[in-house]
Amino acid sequence: MTDVNPGDRTVEELEEDVQTVEDPGTLDDLLADEESGKDRKTAKEVIQARIDELDDTGTDEAGDTGTEGEYESTAEDVEDPDEGEATTSESDVSDSEAESDETDEEEDDGLSHPTADKKHVRALEDGVYRDMWVYCETQGGELLDVSKEMLGKARELMDGYEDEYGDDERVVAVLVGDDMRDLAEECISLGADVAVYHDDERLERFRHKPYTEIVADMARAETDWKEYDKPRYFLFPATNNGRDLSAQVQGELDSGLASDCSGLTITNELISNPVKTGEPGEKIDFERILHMKRPDFSGFEYSTILCIDNPDREFHPQGCSVIPGSFDAMEADPEREGEIVSHDIDTPDDWYRVEVSEWDTLDTGVDLTGREVIVAIGRGIGDDPTEGIELALDLVGAFDDADLGLSRGVVTASYSVDGHVEQYVSEERQIGETGQIVQPPLYIAAGISGAIQHKVGMDESDTIIAINTDTDADIRDFSDYFIEGDLFDVLPRLTEAVEAGELSAVVAEDDD
Repeated sequence: MTDVNPGDRTVEELEEDVQTVEDPGTLDDLLADEESGKDRKTAKEVIQARIDELDDTGTDEAGDTGTEGEYESTAEDVEDPDEGEATTSESDVSDSEAESDETDEEEDDGLSHPTADKKHVRALEDGVYRDMWVYCETQGGELLDVSKEMLGKARELMDGYEDEYGDDERVVAVLVGDDMRDLAEECISLGADVAVYHDDERLERFRHKPYTEIVADMARAETDWKEYDKPRYFLFPATNNGRDLSAQVQGELDSGLASDCSGLTITNELISNPVKTGEPGEKIDFERILHMKRPDFSGFEYSTILCIDNPDREFHPQGCSVIPGSFDAMEADPEREGEIVSHDIDTPDDWYRVEVSEWDTLDTGVDLTGREVIVAIGRGIGDDPTEGIELALDLVGAFDDADLGLSRGVVTASYSVDGHVEQYVSEERQIGETGQIVQPPLYIAAGISGAIQHKVGMDESDTIIAINTDTDADIRDFSDYFIEGDLFDVLPRLTEAVEAGELSAVVAEDDD
Protein backbone atom coordinates (compact mmCIF):
# COMPACT_ATOMS: atom_id res chain seq x y z
CA MET A 1 0.00 0.00 0.00
CA THR A 2 2.90 2.36 0.68
CA ASP A 3 3.93 2.17 -2.98
CA VAL A 4 0.47 3.10 -4.25
CA ASN A 5 -0.05 6.49 -5.84
CA PRO A 6 -3.51 7.72 -4.75
CA GLY A 7 -3.77 9.52 -8.08
CA ASP A 8 -4.07 6.11 -9.74
CA ARG A 9 -7.17 5.30 -7.70
CA THR A 10 -10.74 6.52 -7.95
CA VAL A 11 -12.18 7.75 -4.66
CA GLU A 12 -14.22 4.57 -4.31
CA GLU A 13 -11.16 2.37 -4.85
CA LEU A 14 -9.11 4.52 -2.47
CA GLU A 15 -11.74 4.17 0.22
CA GLU A 16 -11.52 0.38 -0.02
CA ASP A 17 -7.72 0.49 0.08
CA VAL A 18 -7.37 2.67 3.18
CA GLN A 19 -9.62 0.41 5.22
CA THR A 20 -6.80 -2.16 5.20
CA VAL A 21 -4.21 0.33 6.50
CA GLU A 22 -3.55 0.29 10.25
CA ASP A 23 -0.56 2.65 10.34
CA PRO A 24 -1.53 6.37 10.65
CA GLY A 25 1.91 7.32 9.33
CA THR A 26 1.22 5.52 6.04
CA LEU A 27 -2.09 7.35 5.79
CA ASP A 28 -0.34 10.67 6.42
CA ASP A 29 1.96 9.92 3.50
CA LEU A 30 -1.02 9.08 1.29
CA LEU A 31 -2.71 12.32 2.28
CA ALA A 32 0.42 14.30 1.40
CA ASP A 33 0.65 12.51 -1.96
CA GLU A 34 -2.95 13.35 -2.74
CA GLU A 35 -2.48 17.02 -1.80
CA SER A 36 0.58 17.30 -4.03
CA GLY A 37 -1.14 15.41 -6.87
CA LYS A 38 -4.78 15.58 -7.90
CA ASP A 39 -5.73 17.24 -4.60
CA ARG A 40 -9.30 15.91 -4.63
CA LYS A 41 -11.45 17.05 -1.77
CA THR A 42 -13.35 13.78 -1.46
CA ALA A 43 -10.17 11.70 -1.70
CA LYS A 44 -8.57 13.67 1.12
CA GLU A 45 -11.70 13.29 3.24
CA VAL A 46 -11.65 9.51 2.72
CA ILE A 47 -8.03 9.30 3.93
CA GLN A 48 -8.62 11.72 6.80
CA ALA A 49 -11.69 9.77 7.89
CA ARG A 50 -9.56 6.62 8.18
CA ILE A 51 -6.90 8.53 10.13
CA ASP A 52 -9.57 9.83 12.53
CA GLU A 53 -11.01 6.35 12.88
CA LEU A 54 -7.64 4.92 13.87
CA ASP A 55 -7.03 7.81 16.29
CA ASP A 56 -10.40 7.27 17.95
CA THR A 57 -9.83 3.52 18.14
CA GLY A 58 -6.47 4.11 19.80
CA THR A 59 -8.04 6.46 22.31
CA ASP A 60 -10.75 3.97 23.24
CA GLU A 61 -8.20 1.18 23.68
CA ALA A 62 -6.24 3.40 26.04
CA GLY A 63 -9.31 3.67 28.22
CA ASP A 64 -10.41 7.17 27.28
CA THR A 65 -14.07 7.91 26.96
CA GLY A 66 -15.45 9.51 23.87
CA THR A 67 -17.30 8.85 20.68
CA GLU A 68 -16.02 6.79 17.85
CA GLY A 69 -15.85 8.59 14.49
CA GLU A 70 -17.25 6.60 11.60
CA TYR A 71 -17.25 7.57 7.92
CA GLU A 72 -20.33 6.55 6.01
CA SER A 73 -20.07 6.24 2.25
CA THR A 74 -23.23 6.48 0.15
CA ALA A 75 -23.87 6.79 -3.54
CA GLU A 76 -23.83 10.56 -3.08
CA ASP A 77 -20.53 10.52 -1.19
CA VAL A 78 -18.53 8.68 -3.84
CA GLU A 79 -16.88 10.92 -6.34
CA ASP A 80 -18.06 10.38 -9.88
CA PRO A 81 -15.08 11.07 -12.15
CA ASP A 82 -17.42 12.48 -14.75
CA GLU A 83 -19.09 14.99 -12.46
CA GLY A 84 -16.16 16.27 -10.44
CA GLU A 85 -16.10 16.35 -6.68
CA ALA A 86 -19.11 15.46 -4.61
CA THR A 87 -19.80 16.40 -1.03
CA THR A 88 -19.26 13.90 1.76
CA SER A 89 -20.80 13.44 5.15
CA GLU A 90 -19.54 12.13 8.45
CA SER A 91 -21.86 10.56 10.97
CA ASP A 92 -21.10 11.12 14.58
CA VAL A 93 -22.37 8.17 16.56
CA SER A 94 -22.97 10.17 19.68
CA ASP A 95 -26.70 9.73 20.07
CA SER A 96 -28.00 8.50 23.38
CA GLU A 97 -28.68 4.83 23.92
CA ALA A 98 -32.34 5.62 24.28
CA GLU A 99 -32.46 7.17 20.83
CA SER A 100 -30.53 4.23 19.38
CA ASP A 101 -32.87 1.70 20.99
CA GLU A 102 -35.88 3.60 19.73
CA THR A 103 -34.49 3.51 16.18
CA ASP A 104 -33.71 -0.20 16.40
CA GLU A 105 -37.27 -0.97 17.42
CA GLU A 106 -38.74 0.75 14.37
CA GLU A 107 -40.12 -1.74 11.88
CA ASP A 108 -38.46 -1.67 8.47
CA ASP A 109 -41.19 -1.01 5.95
CA GLY A 110 -38.90 -1.89 3.05
CA LEU A 111 -39.31 1.60 1.62
CA SER A 112 -36.84 3.64 3.64
CA HIS A 113 -33.59 4.53 1.90
CA PRO A 114 -34.21 2.32 -1.15
CA THR A 115 -30.88 3.33 -2.73
CA ALA A 116 -28.72 3.36 0.39
CA ASP A 117 -26.70 0.39 -0.82
CA LYS A 118 -26.43 1.57 -4.41
CA LYS A 119 -22.89 2.11 -5.65
CA HIS A 120 -21.58 3.83 -8.72
CA VAL A 121 -21.27 1.26 -11.49
CA ARG A 122 -17.69 1.02 -12.67
CA ALA A 123 -16.60 0.33 -16.20
CA LEU A 124 -14.55 -2.70 -17.07
CA GLU A 125 -10.83 -2.51 -16.53
CA ASP A 126 -9.01 -2.87 -19.86
CA GLY A 127 -12.23 -3.97 -21.53
CA VAL A 128 -12.28 -5.31 -25.08
CA TYR A 129 -14.86 -3.73 -27.39
CA ARG A 130 -15.71 -4.58 -31.00
CA ASP A 131 -18.43 -4.39 -33.65
CA MET A 132 -21.41 -2.13 -34.31
CA TRP A 133 -24.68 -3.45 -32.92
CA VAL A 134 -28.08 -2.49 -34.30
CA TYR A 135 -31.29 -3.11 -32.39
CA CYS A 136 -33.79 -4.01 -35.13
CA GLU A 137 -37.30 -3.19 -33.99
CA THR A 138 -40.17 -5.21 -35.44
CA GLN A 139 -43.90 -4.81 -35.64
CA GLY A 140 -46.47 -7.34 -36.76
CA GLY A 141 -43.76 -9.81 -37.70
CA GLU A 142 -41.91 -7.36 -39.97
CA LEU A 143 -38.84 -5.17 -39.66
CA LEU A 144 -39.60 -1.48 -39.29
CA ASP A 145 -38.17 0.66 -42.08
CA VAL A 146 -35.90 2.42 -39.59
CA SER A 147 -34.33 -0.93 -38.72
CA LYS A 148 -33.44 -1.47 -42.37
CA GLU A 149 -32.10 2.08 -42.59
CA MET A 150 -29.85 1.62 -39.57
CA LEU A 151 -28.48 -1.64 -40.94
CA GLY A 152 -27.61 0.12 -44.19
CA LYS A 153 -25.85 2.95 -42.36
CA ALA A 154 -24.04 0.52 -40.06
CA ARG A 155 -22.81 -1.42 -43.08
CA GLU A 156 -21.51 1.79 -44.65
CA LEU A 157 -19.79 2.86 -41.42
CA MET A 158 -18.09 -0.46 -40.75
CA ASP A 159 -16.89 -0.78 -44.35
CA GLY A 160 -15.27 2.61 -43.93
CA TYR A 161 -13.98 1.57 -40.51
CA GLU A 162 -12.06 -1.29 -42.05
CA ASP A 163 -10.54 1.01 -44.67
CA GLU A 164 -9.52 3.57 -42.02
CA TYR A 165 -8.28 1.36 -39.20
CA GLY A 166 -7.46 -1.90 -40.94
CA ASP A 167 -9.66 -3.90 -38.57
CA ASP A 168 -12.52 -6.04 -39.83
CA GLU A 169 -15.31 -5.44 -37.34
CA ARG A 170 -18.85 -6.61 -37.90
CA VAL A 171 -22.39 -5.33 -38.05
CA VAL A 172 -24.48 -7.24 -35.49
CA ALA A 173 -28.28 -7.17 -35.77
CA VAL A 174 -30.24 -7.70 -32.54
CA LEU A 175 -33.82 -8.98 -32.52
CA VAL A 176 -36.17 -9.78 -29.64
CA GLY A 177 -39.69 -11.12 -30.06
CA ASP A 178 -41.60 -14.17 -31.23
CA ASP A 179 -40.55 -16.19 -34.30
CA MET A 180 -37.53 -14.03 -35.18
CA ARG A 181 -35.50 -16.55 -37.20
CA ASP A 182 -36.72 -15.46 -40.64
CA LEU A 183 -36.22 -11.81 -39.75
CA ALA A 184 -32.66 -12.62 -38.63
CA GLU A 185 -31.99 -13.96 -42.14
CA GLU A 186 -33.51 -10.79 -43.60
CA CYS A 187 -31.13 -8.70 -41.48
CA ILE A 188 -28.19 -10.57 -43.00
CA SER A 189 -29.48 -9.75 -46.48
CA LEU A 190 -29.71 -6.07 -45.45
CA GLY A 191 -26.10 -5.73 -44.35
CA ALA A 192 -25.59 -7.52 -41.03
CA ASP A 193 -22.70 -9.96 -40.57
CA VAL A 194 -24.27 -11.54 -37.49
CA ALA A 195 -27.93 -11.63 -36.42
CA VAL A 196 -28.63 -12.49 -32.77
CA TYR A 197 -32.24 -13.20 -31.90
CA HIS A 198 -34.21 -14.19 -28.81
CA ASP A 199 -37.52 -15.98 -29.28
CA ASP A 200 -40.31 -16.10 -26.71
CA GLU A 201 -44.02 -16.11 -27.46
CA ARG A 202 -44.52 -13.73 -24.52
CA LEU A 203 -42.39 -11.14 -26.30
CA GLU A 204 -44.60 -10.68 -29.34
CA ARG A 205 -45.12 -7.11 -28.14
CA PHE A 206 -42.59 -4.82 -26.52
CA ARG A 207 -42.15 -5.32 -22.77
CA HIS A 208 -39.94 -2.94 -20.90
CA LYS A 209 -38.26 -5.23 -18.36
CA PRO A 210 -37.55 -8.42 -20.35
CA TYR A 211 -36.48 -6.58 -23.49
CA THR A 212 -33.97 -4.52 -21.49
CA GLU A 213 -32.55 -7.49 -19.62
CA ILE A 214 -32.31 -9.67 -22.72
CA VAL A 215 -30.59 -7.10 -24.92
CA ALA A 216 -28.16 -6.15 -22.14
CA ASP A 217 -27.35 -9.82 -21.59
CA MET A 218 -26.70 -10.30 -25.30
CA ALA A 219 -24.16 -7.48 -25.14
CA ARG A 220 -22.41 -8.67 -21.98
CA ALA A 221 -22.56 -12.46 -22.26
CA GLU A 222 -19.45 -14.50 -22.94
CA THR A 223 -20.14 -16.60 -26.05
CA ASP A 224 -18.23 -18.47 -28.73
CA TRP A 225 -19.14 -16.02 -31.48
CA LYS A 226 -18.32 -12.86 -29.48
CA GLU A 227 -14.80 -12.76 -28.07
CA TYR A 228 -15.08 -9.34 -26.47
CA ASP A 229 -16.66 -7.74 -23.41
CA LYS A 230 -19.15 -5.29 -24.95
CA PRO A 231 -20.03 -3.80 -28.32
CA ARG A 232 -18.01 -0.80 -29.47
CA TYR A 233 -21.09 0.97 -30.89
CA PHE A 234 -24.85 0.44 -30.47
CA LEU A 235 -27.64 1.93 -32.63
CA PHE A 236 -31.32 2.03 -31.64
CA PRO A 237 -34.34 3.44 -33.49
CA ALA A 238 -35.72 6.74 -32.21
CA THR A 239 -39.23 5.31 -31.97
CA ASN A 240 -41.34 5.24 -28.81
CA ASN A 241 -40.14 1.75 -27.88
CA GLY A 242 -36.64 2.33 -29.22
CA ARG A 243 -36.14 5.45 -27.10
CA ASP A 244 -37.32 3.54 -24.03
CA LEU A 245 -35.08 0.56 -24.68
CA SER A 246 -31.98 2.55 -25.67
CA ALA A 247 -31.86 4.51 -22.43
CA GLN A 248 -32.36 1.43 -20.28
CA VAL A 249 -29.85 -0.77 -22.12
CA GLN A 250 -27.14 1.87 -22.21
CA GLY A 251 -27.68 2.45 -18.50
CA GLU A 252 -27.35 -1.28 -17.85
CA LEU A 253 -24.13 -1.32 -19.89
CA ASP A 254 -22.75 1.69 -17.97
CA SER A 255 -22.49 4.06 -20.90
CA GLY A 256 -24.14 7.16 -22.34
CA LEU A 257 -26.66 7.80 -25.09
CA ALA A 258 -27.17 10.48 -27.74
CA SER A 259 -30.84 10.60 -28.64
CA ASP A 260 -32.62 11.43 -31.90
CA CYS A 261 -29.58 11.53 -34.19
CA SER A 262 -29.69 12.12 -37.94
CA GLY A 263 -26.00 11.92 -38.86
CA LEU A 264 -23.26 9.42 -37.96
CA THR A 265 -19.55 9.28 -38.78
CA ILE A 266 -16.55 7.50 -37.26
CA THR A 267 -13.26 9.38 -37.00
CA ASN A 268 -10.51 10.44 -34.60
CA GLU A 269 -10.81 13.54 -32.43
CA LEU A 270 -8.12 15.65 -30.74
CA ILE A 271 -9.38 16.52 -27.24
CA SER A 272 -7.89 18.96 -24.70
CA ASN A 273 -10.63 18.88 -22.04
CA PRO A 274 -8.83 17.98 -18.77
CA VAL A 275 -11.81 15.87 -17.68
CA LYS A 276 -11.01 13.60 -20.62
CA THR A 277 -7.21 13.94 -20.73
CA GLY A 278 -6.56 13.89 -16.99
CA GLU A 279 -4.22 16.90 -17.01
CA PRO A 280 -4.81 20.58 -17.91
CA GLY A 281 -3.07 21.56 -21.13
CA GLU A 282 -2.66 17.98 -22.33
CA LYS A 283 -4.09 16.91 -25.68
CA ILE A 284 -5.05 13.36 -26.60
CA ASP A 285 -6.05 12.00 -29.99
CA PHE A 286 -9.02 9.71 -29.32
CA GLU A 287 -9.50 7.09 -32.01
CA ARG A 288 -12.59 5.39 -33.43
CA ILE A 289 -15.05 7.91 -32.01
CA LEU A 290 -18.65 7.77 -33.22
CA HIS A 291 -19.71 11.34 -34.04
CA MET A 292 -23.46 11.52 -33.42
CA LYS A 293 -25.09 14.54 -35.05
CA ARG A 294 -28.49 15.72 -33.86
CA PRO A 295 -30.64 18.84 -34.16
CA ASP A 296 -30.65 21.06 -31.07
CA PHE A 297 -33.83 21.42 -29.08
CA SER A 298 -34.00 24.99 -30.40
CA GLY A 299 -34.48 23.57 -33.88
CA PHE A 300 -31.99 26.04 -35.36
CA GLU A 301 -28.60 24.33 -35.00
CA TYR A 302 -26.98 20.91 -34.98
CA SER A 303 -24.87 19.45 -32.18
CA THR A 304 -22.38 16.62 -32.47
CA ILE A 305 -22.27 14.32 -29.44
CA LEU A 306 -19.14 12.35 -28.58
CA CYS A 307 -18.97 9.54 -26.03
CA ILE A 308 -15.31 9.74 -25.01
CA ASP A 309 -13.53 7.80 -22.26
CA ASN A 310 -12.24 9.40 -19.07
CA PRO A 311 -8.76 8.59 -17.76
CA ASP A 312 -10.19 6.12 -15.26
CA ARG A 313 -13.39 5.05 -16.99
CA GLU A 314 -14.32 3.64 -20.38
CA PHE A 315 -17.67 4.42 -21.99
CA HIS A 316 -18.84 1.55 -24.18
CA PRO A 317 -20.90 0.97 -26.15
CA GLN A 318 -20.95 4.41 -27.75
CA GLY A 319 -24.67 4.55 -28.39
CA CYS A 320 -27.43 6.61 -29.99
CA SER A 321 -30.99 6.47 -31.20
CA VAL A 322 -31.58 7.25 -34.89
CA ILE A 323 -34.44 9.32 -36.31
CA PRO A 324 -36.45 7.25 -38.81
CA GLY A 325 -35.82 8.28 -42.40
CA SER A 326 -32.34 9.66 -41.74
CA PHE A 327 -30.50 7.07 -43.84
CA ASP A 328 -31.05 4.86 -46.87
CA ALA A 329 -31.51 1.13 -46.51
CA MET A 330 -29.23 -0.95 -48.69
CA GLU A 331 -30.81 -3.14 -51.33
CA ALA A 332 -31.47 -6.59 -49.93
CA ASP A 333 -29.16 -9.34 -51.17
CA PRO A 334 -30.71 -12.78 -50.51
CA GLU A 335 -27.39 -14.43 -51.42
CA ARG A 336 -25.47 -12.57 -48.74
CA GLU A 337 -24.03 -14.86 -46.06
CA GLY A 338 -23.73 -14.28 -42.33
CA GLU A 339 -23.95 -15.93 -38.93
CA ILE A 340 -27.28 -16.41 -37.18
CA VAL A 341 -27.19 -16.92 -33.42
CA SER A 342 -30.07 -17.99 -31.16
CA HIS A 343 -29.73 -16.33 -27.77
CA ASP A 344 -30.85 -18.13 -24.62
CA ILE A 345 -31.31 -16.79 -21.11
CA ASP A 346 -33.54 -17.75 -18.21
CA THR A 347 -36.33 -15.18 -17.98
CA PRO A 348 -37.90 -15.12 -14.49
CA ASP A 349 -41.65 -14.84 -14.24
CA ASP A 350 -41.10 -11.58 -12.36
CA TRP A 351 -40.03 -9.98 -15.64
CA TYR A 352 -43.56 -10.58 -16.92
CA ARG A 353 -45.46 -9.39 -13.90
CA VAL A 354 -47.36 -6.88 -16.08
CA GLU A 355 -49.66 -8.82 -18.39
CA VAL A 356 -51.26 -7.37 -21.52
CA SER A 357 -54.76 -8.84 -21.48
CA GLU A 358 -56.38 -6.75 -24.21
CA TRP A 359 -55.22 -4.52 -27.02
CA ASP A 360 -56.53 -2.75 -30.05
CA THR A 361 -54.91 -1.90 -33.36
CA LEU A 362 -54.85 1.80 -34.13
CA ASP A 363 -55.00 3.27 -37.58
CA THR A 364 -51.63 3.02 -39.28
CA GLY A 365 -51.61 6.80 -39.78
CA VAL A 366 -49.98 8.68 -42.62
CA ASP A 367 -46.65 7.43 -43.92
CA LEU A 368 -45.05 9.97 -46.23
CA THR A 369 -41.67 8.26 -46.49
CA GLY A 370 -42.39 6.20 -49.60
CA ARG A 371 -44.05 8.86 -51.77
CA GLU A 372 -42.63 10.01 -55.10
CA VAL A 373 -43.81 13.59 -54.52
CA ILE A 374 -44.63 15.55 -51.38
CA VAL A 375 -46.38 18.90 -51.43
CA ALA A 376 -45.73 20.58 -48.09
CA ILE A 377 -47.40 23.75 -46.87
CA GLY A 378 -46.43 26.16 -44.10
CA ARG A 379 -47.61 29.33 -42.43
CA GLY A 380 -47.97 30.94 -45.84
CA ILE A 381 -51.53 29.58 -45.91
CA GLY A 382 -52.43 31.84 -42.97
CA ASP A 383 -54.50 34.32 -44.99
CA ASP A 384 -56.97 31.56 -45.93
CA PRO A 385 -55.97 28.15 -44.47
CA THR A 386 -58.88 26.27 -46.05
CA GLU A 387 -58.14 27.54 -49.56
CA GLY A 388 -54.40 26.98 -49.06
CA ILE A 389 -54.99 23.33 -48.19
CA GLU A 390 -57.42 22.91 -51.10
CA LEU A 391 -54.85 24.29 -53.57
CA ALA A 392 -52.15 21.99 -52.18
CA LEU A 393 -54.46 18.98 -52.46
CA ASP A 394 -55.23 19.91 -56.06
CA LEU A 395 -51.50 19.77 -56.80
CA VAL A 396 -51.18 16.47 -54.93
CA GLY A 397 -53.98 15.03 -57.06
CA ALA A 398 -52.21 16.02 -60.27
CA PHE A 399 -49.38 13.55 -59.54
CA ASP A 400 -49.62 9.76 -59.66
CA ASP A 401 -47.96 9.17 -56.28
CA ALA A 402 -48.04 12.22 -54.02
CA ASP A 403 -49.24 13.29 -50.60
CA LEU A 404 -49.60 16.36 -48.43
CA GLY A 405 -47.09 17.35 -45.74
CA LEU A 406 -47.11 20.12 -43.15
CA SER A 407 -44.55 22.27 -41.41
CA ARG A 408 -44.61 22.45 -37.64
CA GLY A 409 -45.92 26.00 -37.95
CA VAL A 410 -49.20 24.75 -39.43
CA VAL A 411 -49.60 22.04 -36.79
CA THR A 412 -49.06 24.40 -33.87
CA ALA A 413 -51.02 27.34 -35.32
CA SER A 414 -54.43 25.69 -34.74
CA TYR A 415 -55.92 27.20 -37.89
CA SER A 416 -59.69 27.21 -38.21
CA VAL A 417 -60.50 25.28 -41.39
CA ASP A 418 -63.64 23.97 -43.02
CA GLY A 419 -64.69 20.42 -42.26
CA HIS A 420 -63.86 18.92 -45.65
CA VAL A 421 -60.11 19.66 -45.17
CA GLU A 422 -59.92 19.36 -41.39
CA GLN A 423 -58.61 15.78 -41.58
CA TYR A 424 -55.49 17.00 -43.38
CA VAL A 425 -54.39 19.33 -40.58
CA SER A 426 -52.95 16.72 -38.25
CA GLU A 427 -49.64 16.21 -36.49
CA GLU A 428 -49.05 12.90 -38.27
CA ARG A 429 -48.37 14.86 -41.49
CA GLN A 430 -45.70 17.00 -39.89
CA ILE A 431 -42.28 16.92 -41.52
CA GLY A 432 -39.15 17.75 -39.54
CA GLU A 433 -37.13 16.81 -36.50
CA THR A 434 -40.20 15.98 -34.43
CA GLY A 435 -42.15 14.65 -37.40
CA GLN A 436 -41.38 12.48 -40.39
CA ILE A 437 -38.08 12.42 -42.28
CA VAL A 438 -38.67 12.20 -46.03
CA GLN A 439 -36.45 11.92 -49.12
CA PRO A 440 -38.79 11.95 -52.14
CA PRO A 441 -37.62 12.52 -55.72
CA LEU A 442 -39.62 15.77 -55.69
CA TYR A 443 -40.41 18.01 -52.69
CA ILE A 444 -42.53 21.14 -53.14
CA ALA A 445 -42.46 23.53 -50.18
CA ALA A 446 -45.12 26.24 -50.30
CA GLY A 447 -45.07 29.06 -47.76
CA ILE A 448 -42.37 27.41 -45.61
CA SER A 449 -39.52 29.54 -44.28
CA GLY A 450 -37.04 26.64 -43.99
CA ALA A 451 -36.01 26.65 -40.32
CA ILE A 452 -33.50 23.95 -39.41
CA GLN A 453 -36.22 21.94 -37.66
CA HIS A 454 -38.00 21.50 -40.99
CA LYS A 455 -34.80 21.22 -43.02
CA VAL A 456 -33.83 18.13 -41.03
CA GLY A 457 -36.93 16.38 -42.34
CA MET A 458 -36.58 17.02 -46.07
CA ASP A 459 -33.21 18.37 -47.22
CA GLU A 460 -32.14 14.98 -48.62
CA SER A 461 -34.92 15.14 -51.22
CA ASP A 462 -33.65 14.81 -54.80
CA THR A 463 -35.27 17.99 -56.12
CA ILE A 464 -36.67 20.77 -53.93
CA ILE A 465 -38.97 23.50 -55.26
CA ALA A 466 -39.69 26.34 -52.83
CA ILE A 467 -42.46 28.92 -53.13
CA ASN A 468 -42.22 32.01 -50.93
CA THR A 469 -42.86 35.73 -51.03
CA ASP A 470 -39.72 36.33 -48.95
CA THR A 471 -36.61 36.15 -51.12
CA ASP A 472 -34.46 35.98 -47.97
CA ALA A 473 -36.22 32.89 -46.59
CA ASP A 474 -33.76 30.24 -45.37
CA ILE A 475 -35.29 27.58 -47.58
CA ARG A 476 -33.90 29.34 -50.64
CA ASP A 477 -30.38 28.30 -49.59
CA PHE A 478 -31.08 24.58 -49.98
CA SER A 479 -33.68 24.55 -52.76
CA ASP A 480 -33.02 23.59 -56.37
CA TYR A 481 -35.71 25.99 -57.61
CA PHE A 482 -37.03 29.07 -55.82
CA ILE A 483 -40.25 30.70 -56.99
CA GLU A 484 -40.85 34.17 -55.61
CA GLY A 485 -44.57 34.54 -55.26
CA ASP A 486 -47.72 33.95 -53.23
CA LEU A 487 -48.63 30.27 -52.95
CA PHE A 488 -52.28 31.16 -53.64
CA ASP A 489 -51.17 32.33 -57.10
CA VAL A 490 -48.36 29.84 -57.77
CA LEU A 491 -49.95 26.52 -56.72
CA PRO A 492 -52.78 26.65 -59.30
CA ARG A 493 -50.25 27.38 -62.06
CA LEU A 494 -48.07 24.45 -60.92
CA THR A 495 -51.12 22.19 -60.97
CA GLU A 496 -51.83 23.22 -64.55
CA ALA A 497 -48.18 22.59 -65.48
CA VAL A 498 -48.23 19.09 -63.96
CA GLU A 499 -51.47 18.19 -65.70
CA ALA A 500 -49.94 19.38 -68.96
CA GLY A 501 -46.76 17.37 -68.34
CA GLU A 502 -44.57 20.48 -68.24
CA LEU A 503 -43.31 20.25 -64.64
CA SER A 504 -42.32 16.60 -64.98
CA ALA A 505 -40.16 17.49 -67.98
CA VAL A 506 -38.39 20.22 -65.99
CA VAL A 507 -37.66 17.90 -63.06
CA ALA A 508 -36.44 15.12 -65.37
CA GLU A 509 -34.10 17.58 -67.07
CA ASP A 510 -32.74 18.64 -63.69
CA ASP A 511 -32.08 15.00 -62.72
CA ASP A 512 -30.08 14.50 -65.90
